Amino acid sequence: MWLKFLVSICVIAFCVFLGYLASAKFRLRKKYFVQLATFNERYLNELSYARKPLSDFLREYPYNGDFAKTIGAIAQRQDARPKLGYLNKDEKKYCADYFEMLGKGDALSQKSFYSAQTGQLEEKKTVSEREAKSRGELYLKLGLLAGLAFVILIV
Repeated sequence: MWLKFLVSICVIAFCVFLGYLASAKFRLRKKYFVQLATFNERYLNELSYARKPLSDFLREYPYNGDFAKTIGAIAQRQDARPKLGYLNKDEKKYCADYFEMLGKGDALSQKSFYSAQTGQLEEKKTVSEREAKSRGELYLKLGLLAGLAFVILIV
């Protein structure tokens, strides 16, 4: 009796864990766009007031995850096209165009370009947050249901 109960709990926990792993793509996408929107806001403030060199600005704020790798590539003057599996084709193109303009031209043209990007970034950020929340809950529930189905089949 206890063995069946223990196996059932382990099967359900494993399936919920698989659901959590399946939703990781959406959490990573949300984290990337949140950091990108924050970066855009900081860069606009930098263009308006301090106007430090780009390399100093890139080192000033800590970033983490894949966004930190992208910023590191930009700081080292490498290709800044994100090669991330969780971004779709349009989002990869948008990010590549966004980072391609970074540090090119005068402050006024950059300020106007990045000000225009603020609305799109906020939209992408809210869409990715909403999708991460809904898909995360969905995959956890599917994992729970799959675990319960396995338990019913086993027992």
